[in-house]
This record gives sequence, structure tokens and C-alpha cells, in this order.
Amino acid sequence: MTERRESRAHAWFAGRRAAREQGWRRTDALVRATVCGLGLVAVGLVLHRLELVLIGMPLVVGLLLSRPPTGTPTVTSEPRHEAVDAGKDSTVAVTVDPGEGAAFAALRMPMPNMPGAGKVHLLPAVAGEVHTRLSWRLWGHGIYLRPDYLFASHEGLYMYGPVVGVVAHHTVLPPIDPLPPGPLPPRAAGLVGAHRSARPGDGMELRDIRPFRSGDRLRRVDWRVSLRAAAARGGELAPGTLHVRERHAEADADLVLALDTRLDVDGAVADWNARLPGSGVRPGGSLDLGVRATSSLAAAFLRHGDRVGLVDLGHPRSGVPIGSGRRHLERIRHQLVYAAQRVAGSGDPVLNPAQIPAGATVLVLSPFLDDKLVDVVVRVARRGRLVVAVDLLPDDLTPDASTPWGAAVVSVLRAEHRVRIRAMEEHGVAVVRWQSGPPLGAMLRSARRRRRS
Repeated sequence: MTERRESRAHAWFAGRRAAREQGWRRTDALVRATVCGLGLVAVGLVLHRLELVLIGMPLVVGLLLSRPPTGTPTVTSEPRHEAVDAGKDSTVAVTVDPGEGAAFAALRMPMPNMPGAGKVHLLPAVAGEVHTRLSWRLWGHGIYLRPDYLFASHEGLYMYGPVVGVVAHHTVLPPIDPLPPGPLPPRAAGLVGAHRSARPGDGMELRDIRPFRSGDRLRRVDWRVSLRAAAARGGELAPGTLHVRERHAEADADLVLALDTRLDVDGAVADWNARLPGSGVRPGGSLDLGVRATSSLAAAFLRHGDRVGLVDLGHPRSGVPIGSGRRHLERIRHQLVYAAQRVAGSGDPVLNPAQIPAGATVLVLSPFLDDKLVDVVVRVARRGRLVVAVDLLPDDLTPDASTPWGAAVVSVLRAEHRVRIRAMEEHGVAVVRWQSGPPLGAMLRSARRRRRS
């Protein structure tokens, strides 16, 4: 079986080299037909059998008079955007120009996120467009479209190819799930934003009603309260009867999303040290879940008008500083794809004070399988930051069936994990599971109440 695969691979590369150097080339059918025709003529002459000569002579003459096609077939795909969103489908067109003399076309278009090289479509060699639908189910780097093609003449006597099409690389960005942003504590500096500040200002939420003072604007006067106060004093708007509405100022908030890219684990404990061929992220694993959660959280808070930053705990220089806007969200999503390709497997997490602005809320997303990250999270919480830990460890851990110690290893992992979670909670860090935890708004409100107490 192995020798047969090697021979097929050798024939494939030989065909590619011949198509690149010679263009149209003879097929095995032409060689076999020529040998068969000459053999019939030779046997007929030796055995003095006229019927064999009459059968083989037209075949030989027809093959000798045949000429290879002169056209140069081409297959091109329409240009697409370099980055696409995961979870969406799109239709692309492949333009086929068979040239002169081609009769059949075989197109093989590998599909993204699909195992194997894709299906082969046998089509008549007619100039036009072939439409195919692409489905983006996984995020990361991949091949957008690579139309491999092969053309054949009438009766399959001459062949052009196989030719490997031009590879168009792309980046599939992580999906964005709709999430409510939740209340973040506002920054101490800046009085423009979407969150209520403790300072008085020109916001929307009522803070207090007080008597009019020098410097207050007339548009802040509450005439209903003022008229009631005047009626209590005889019905005249005398000094001291005017009252104004005092509102809370609205301020921006900063959110730092710290993602642990050092580990990528799933439910099968036996596969934690194995790397998937051709992929750097396990589908449904902790890193996949963390990237999707980070992308959704960043989109929700940026849409709310807050500023969001990204910290790569495994590679500190690969983070994204605090920013806002649509383009900043695209930078975060691109950086998530880039960071997920470099799973280190070990190393010390880094979360410096310089990476966290004053007054920012920190969300740490990790499976929390080592004590070093817990120490880092506790130190950040001791500096007065509001820290929320999002646990990404899978619920159903499957023991390794190849060793009798599989169940014991899972028990030890769970026990150590519970100790780490309890240690963070004792230091004022709110811990929640991304799948089964409370909504984000309730989680942040609970964390703020703990911090005040």
C-alpha cells in the first residue's frame, strides 16, 4: 500500500513537471493504442492474417495523424478579502478558459476546514465560471481556495496537467457572540462615556435635587420642585425657592482581557501533550473557547463605548494596548489568531502593572492548571484592581485509559484546581465559568460588591 501511494505521488509530481515544461503531453491511452495497433499489424503480417492488419492499420494511421491541442488552459479564482469572519458562508467563482482543443476539464477545489484534498469535478471544457460555496467553521490561518485542474483532449489522447492552482491564503477571524456588556467601574479620569461616575456632571442619571446656587445653569432648574417650594412660602419665587437637578457624570471604563495562551487542553487528558496535525488549536479546547470568549467580550464592550485591551500571558509583547473603535476590534481579533498559533506549553505568565491602566477591570481567561498564574492574579488583585477570573477548564475530564493511574491523575488535577480557585476567591477575585456561570452583568456587579466590602 505504501509503495502504491509513493508511485502515485511520483506520477503526480511528474505530471506537474511535464505540464510546466511541455504543456500538452501524451497520455498512457495514446501509448497503449499505438502499441496495440502496431502489434496487430505485426502479428497479421507474420501470421498472414489480413483481418488483423485491417483492424490495426486504421488505428495506427489515426494515431499518427493526431496532433496535440495548441491552446493553453487557465483556471483563475476571483480575488477575495484577506480576512473573513468565522461562522459565515460565501460563494466564489472560478473562471475556466480551456483554450483550443480541450474537451474535458477536471477541477479539484480543496474546501477549508475539511479533511483531505477535496472532491474532483469532471466538467465539459467550456469557457465560463464555476461557482462553489465555502463555509468557514473554524478560525485561524488557512487556505482560501486552490483550484487544481487537469484538461484532456478528445478520446483522452493528450492531457494538460495536473496543475496546482495558485494558493490564496486568508485569515478566519474568531466569531463574535452577542453578549450584554455589563456594568464596569468607570475610570477616575475623563467624564465622557457610558458608565455612571461618582462625580456630579451632565449625565442622564439623577443624583440629587438641591437649592439653586450661583453658577448653575437655568436649564437645570426643576420647575415643579421650585413651584412647590414657592407655594409653601406664599406663592412667590423668592430667593431660596429655586431648585436644580444634579446628575451623575458619565465616564469611560477600561477593560483588560488577559488570555492564557500557554496551554490548550480539552476533555481527553491523554491528548494534552499531543499536537493535532496541521492545526495549532484544538476545536472545543480551552484555547478555542478562550479566543471565542475574548473576541465576544471585546466586541460587546467596544460597542458599548468602553476601551478594551488584550494581554497575552504567554507572550507579553504580543498584546494590544487599550483602545476603542471598530478598527481596534479587528486588531484584537487578528492578534488572537496570531497568538493562538504559538502555544508554548509552559513558561511563566507575565502580567505587569504597566499593562493595566489605572482603574481598569481585568478579566483573566485560563484553565488555571498552574500555581504561577494564580500568584500573578492575586498580586494584581492586591494592587486594588477589580479582577475576574474566567475558568476555561473542561467539565468532563476523561482519564487516560492506557494507564491504571488515569483516574487518580484526574482526581489530583481536579483537587489542585479547586484549591487554586478557592485561593483566588479568598483574595477577592471573582471566579466564574464561561459556559455555566452567571451572566456577565451579574458577575461584574457581584465583583464590585465584594470589592467595596
